[in-house]
Amino acid sequence: MSDQNSMISMSRKSRLRAEMSYLMLKGAGVAALVFFGGWIAIAIIAAIGRQLPEDSRGAADPTPLSYVVSPDTAVALAA
Repeated sequence: MSDQNSMISMSRKSRLRAEMSYLMLKGAGVAALVFFGGWIAIAIIAAIGRQLPEDSRGAADPTPLSYVVSPDTAVALAA
């Protein structure tokens, strides 16, 4: 038996380099998918925002946080 178990007769060092290159390219591909997927999601949201009527863009926030009153503050304001 020989130590050469590879069907394509690559040395161990060459096989290691090939596997490392494959894993780095796979990681770069996943990173590109995440990056461009996020970019596309933002572009879709922006496109939907551009389709809204002009009046809705300048309107006040329907639930602004400045109008949220805690029970303690409500008692103090009522007195």
